[in-house]
Amino acid sequence: MNILFVHQNFPGQFKHLAPALARQGHRVVAMHINASPAMPGVQLVRYPVNGRSGTGTHRWVAELETKTIRGEAAWRAALEMQQAGFTPDVIVAHPGWGESLFLQQVWPRARMGIYCEFFYQTQGADVGFDPEFGPPEQGSGCRLQMKNANYELHFPRAQAGLSPTHWQASLFPEPFASRISVIHDGIRTDQIKPDASATIRVQTPSGVLQLGQNDEVITFVNRNLEPYRGYHQFMRALPAILRARPKAHVVLIGGNEVSYGAAAPLSAEGQAQTWRDIFLNEVRDQLDISRVHFVGRVPYSDFLRVLQISTVHAYLTYPFVLSWSLLEAMSAGCAIVASDTAPLREAITQGETGRLVDFFDASALAQQIIDLCNNPSERARLGAHARAFAIAHYDLEQHCLPKQIEWVHGLAGS
Repeated sequence: MNILFVHQNFPGQFKHLAPALARQGHRVVAMHINASPAMPGVQLVRYPVNGRSGTGTHRWVAELETKTIRGEAAWRAALEMQQAGFTPDVIVAHPGWGESLFLQQVWPRARMGIYCEFFYQTQGADVGFDPEFGPPEQGSGCRLQMKNANYELHFPRAQAGLSPTHWQASLFPEPFASRISVIHDGIRTDQIKPDASATIRVQTPSGVLQLGQNDEVITFVNRNLEPYRGYHQFMRALPAILRARPKAHVVLIGGNEVSYGAAAPLSAEGQAQTWRDIFLNEVRDQLDISRVHFVGRVPYSDFLRVLQISTVHAYLTYPFVLSWSLLEAMSAGCAIVASDTAPLREAITQGETGRLVDFFDASALAQQIIDLCNNPSERARLGAHARAFAIAHYDLEQHCLPKQIEWVHGLAGS
C-alpha cells in the first residue's frame, strides 16, 4: 500500500505511526515544510511555499488565505509526485495548516483520514474562558467560523478522522464527528518511568545546585509559559507554597514565546514583555527567588529527569488541547495536581490518578500542593495509580500504535 502523510512539521503526531507502517512493508511518503531528521523507511518530500496573504485581505479571511496558499504549494508538489509515478492509496493528514485541501484534485481515488485536533467553539472551550483577559472581541464568533472553515472544507473529502481525546473529538460537528476514532498519539511508558537515581542540575546565583528525589521539588511544564496553560495561576500559588515548604524548590520548564492565545501586552513604557515576566513580577517580592528555577526549554532527556525527581507536578490548562506532558508526567509516576477543566477529566480522576482544583483558585492549588508535600504515602499512591492508568490507556506499543495502524488499514478498506 502507498501511504502519504501530510504534516507541516512532520512527523508531529505521526512520529511513531509512519515508521511503523514502513516496517510493515508499505511505501510511506511524507510531505512537509519543516521535517525533523529522516526516519527509516519514510521518504520525505518538501514543498516550498511561495507567496503570502495580501495586505488588503479581510482579517477574518486572512488565516484561510494563508491555508489556501499552503494548499496550493502542496497541490503543486503533488502534481510533481504524480508525474514521477507516485499515487497514494491513503492520505493521512494534519489539515491544520491547509496543505491537504487540494490533494484529492490530484489523487481523487485516494482515501483521506484527517487528524482532528481542535474545532473552535464560541462557548464551552478556550474562547472567553478566562475573564481576567476580558470578554471575546466583538465578532469573535465570525472569526472562529472562518477559522473552522478549513476543517469544514475537509469534511466532504475525508473518509475518517483521528482524535487524541474524547473531549477533543466531541467538539467536531455531525455528521463528521461519527467518523472520528479516538486514539491517542501514544506515550512510551516503557521509557518514561520512575527512576529513583535521577538528578538534575540547575544554575542558581550561588552556583550549580543538584536536585534529586531526596529533595522537595515542585514542577511545572509548558511549551511556553503563558495563560492558556495556567502559568499565571501557578505563579500566584507560589508564595503560599514556598512559605509553607521552606525547603522546597520549584522548577519551571518552558519558553518565553506564545503557543496559544494573545501575545503579552506592551509595558506602560511601550516595551515588549513576556507572560513569564509579567506574572513573575506580580509575585516576585513574595518569593525566595533563589528557590524558583526557570530552566527554559530543555532537551527531552532533561525534561524526563525533571518529571522523575518531581515531588508534586502541577498541570493547568484552559479547555483546550491536552498536552503530552501531562500524560508523560503520569507515566513517570508523578503526584499530580491539575485544573478541573474538561480535557483533564479523561485522565485525572479526583483522588485516584491525581487531584483536581478550580483553574481560577490559586489558593486551592497551593493548598493541594502543600498537602501532598506533607504526605509521602498519598503521593506514592496517586503516582502509582497515574502510571497504571497511563499504561492501560495511553501506552504506545501495547495500546495506541496497534489501534492507529488498524485505523489506517480500515481507512484503506483492507
